[in-house]
Amino acid sequence: MGKYINPFTDFGFKKLFGEEANKDLLIDFLNQILDEHYQIKILNYKKTEKLGYNDTERKAIFDLYCENEKGEKYIIELQKAKQKFFKDRSIFYSTFPIQEQAPTGDWTFELKAVFTIGILDFRFEDNDRDKVQVNVKLTDIETNEIFYDKLSFIYLQMANFNKTIDELETHYDKWLYLFKNLDKLEEIPFKFREKTFEKLFNLAEIASYGKVELSNYHESLKAHNDLINTLLNSKEEGRVEGIEEGIEKGIEKGEYKKAISMAKKMKNKGYSISEIAEMTDLTIAEIEKL
Repeated sequence: MGKYINPFTDFGFKKLFGEEANKDLLIDFLNQILDEHYQIKILNYKKTEKLGYNDTERKAIFDLYCENEKGEKYIIELQKAKQKFFKDRSIFYSTFPIQEQAPTGDWTFELKAVFTIGILDFRFEDNDRDKVQVNVKLTDIETNEIFYDKLSFIYLQMANFNKTIDELETHYDKWLYLFKNLDKLEEIPFKFREKTFEKLFNLAEIASYGKVELSNYHESLKAHNDLINTLLNSKEEGRVEGIEEGIEKGIEKGEYKKAISMAKKMKNKGYSISEIAEMTDLTIAEIEKL
């Protein structure tokens, strides 16, 4: 284990970006990937679990859910492995902050903007191996003009970011570099000697954690590594066709029993129900019964 935490662990991501005292880091990061007319001044955290209208509707669990000073909503998710219906999942999640804006009584249907932001530890657009940031909006397919500007999907394909520290030119570059390399560094590089990043490095230093935080990080890191190993082993054993096609591929072939077996193993290793659901395509109700 290195000097700094891995930001792709659940603990690492929420330690750096999910605590009230560190909200300035999240604002700084988001302002690097948002258009200039969507820059954030104030950000408030909201509950990350959204419920359906009744008990039969599936829950949506976000990593971070925020709202800015204008009432615009942000879903920020860390994705560690590719899944077949990833785009469907993004669309599904975006409906919750849209629907919750409906007030009781008369309403003109005017909505605040919603942003779904995915930080991906993989490449989901295999036909474009150079593009790091993918920006998606509803457009007119004939004119290519934006049809609706208040619904945005932003994906960072970290597998496509390969700049070395000497090649970093912008504040944006530095953020992406840290997501990919923070846990591999042993000191603060000269290029990161500025207030925002010095705060991040201080927060990320493992030696500064107490017993409880250290234990929580170890568990989160173990779960992260177990997930990677599980996917690699699945590929090697032929139970799935690799991370690119996902465990869902096996389910499509009628291998439901294998999905159940995999879910049991993942549950015993401490994965959250939401992570198991993502990787096996089983429902939350099915996993809770195991």
